[in-house]
Order: sequence, then C-alpha cells, then structure tokens
Amino acid sequence: MPAAAVLVLAACAAPATPSVVTVGDSVPAGSNCGCTPFPALYATTQHATDVNRAVPGTTSADVRAALPTERAVLSSAAEVVIMIGANDIADVFDDPSRYADVASEVEQNVAASVTQIRDARKIPVIVLGYWNVVQDGQVGAANYGPDGVADATRATTLINQALQQAAAASGGTYVSTAEAFHGDDGTDDPTGLLAPDGDHPNAAGQAAIAALIPPLR
Repeated sequence: MPAAAVLVLAACAAPATPSVVTVGDSVPAGSNCGCTPFPALYATTQHATDVNRAVPGTTSADVRAALPTERAVLSSAAEVVIMIGANDIADVFDDPSRYADVASEVEQNVAASVTQIRDARKIPVIVLGYWNVVQDGQVGAANYGPDGVADATRATTLINQALQQAAAASGGTYVSTAEAFHGDDGTDDPTGLLAPDGDHPNAAGQAAIAALIPPLR
C-alpha cells in the first residue's frame, strides 16, 4: 500500500474513546438505588467509556491494595475517580474516640492510591468527598437522635478533611459533594436525594454527584 494511502487511512481512523475508571464503595457502585450510578452518568456526558470498579463495603485500604491488579484498565484510562473512606469510619461510628485515627489512615491510603495512579500515568485523579459518611436526612435524624447526628457531622468533616489533604499532597483534585446535598449554607435536608435507607443516593442524588465532576480534560 502506498505511503500516502496509509496516511489517509490513519487520518480517517476514529479516535479512541477515552475511559473513566472509578474505584470506591457502594455509592459509586449504585447500591440501593435501582438507577444508573454517577460514574456512568458522568462518562456519558464526557463521551467516554465507563469502567466502574467500585464495590460495596470497600475501604480505603482495599482500594490501595487492589490498584496493582487494575493496571490493565488504569493503563488506558483518561481519568480516575475515587470515592472512598465512608466504610472506614462507619465501622467505628459508635466510638468517636477513634474518628481522628481512622481519618488519618484514610488520608494515607488515599494519598498513596493517587500517587500510585499518577506515577504510572500523569492523568487527572478526582477525589470525591461525602455529604455524610453514614445515614443522613430524616432517616439519620430518626435513627441517631441529636447526639448521633452531631457525631455523624464530626465523622464526615474529619473524613472530608483527610480526603482533601490526600488529594492536595498527591496531585489529585478534591471535589466536595456537601453543597449538592446540604446546600451552600449546610442546612438543606438531603432526604430528597437519598434512597429509603438514608445512606445511599437515589437517582437524583447520583445525578447531582455526576454534575459536580469537572469536565474530562
């Protein structure tokens, strides 16, 4: 085949579709929603392939340990989205004295995870925060009472600070979800964005998270 023809064929070939890889817990996995989770919603708006590796029950240590086994999908990713940390602290929710130590562990694990990804490929890594790491809205208020709600707020604040610091230290980009669920002043009732369990987003909540992720670069 003449060289000119090869060049023409190459120029006409369709560009590869970028992929967005998501790792994390039951929120990006779409648990208790019966809807399309935010990773797929976001990928669609970016004309990208959704590669969702989120698994319910996953902790930050699980994500860190699993990354070496995900080299194949990460090697071709255009972007990675991480949402992790809620399960770490939900496991000790009844013991507020442990919140700070768990948040520190989350920070270390997430920073190490982002570093692993970016050492392999200099791609954007989005680290999503939480509106709440446990139940919220009317369900949370009913189940926890005022003291439990205060504990949930403290636990969530510590985890979000850890995630923000991890992203800053490792070259990731932190994106808060708090305003989408609680409003700019933090007082909105998020019940309308939550599944009946009060813990996971419903379809509207998943869409709200997808809308927060910056456009694919």
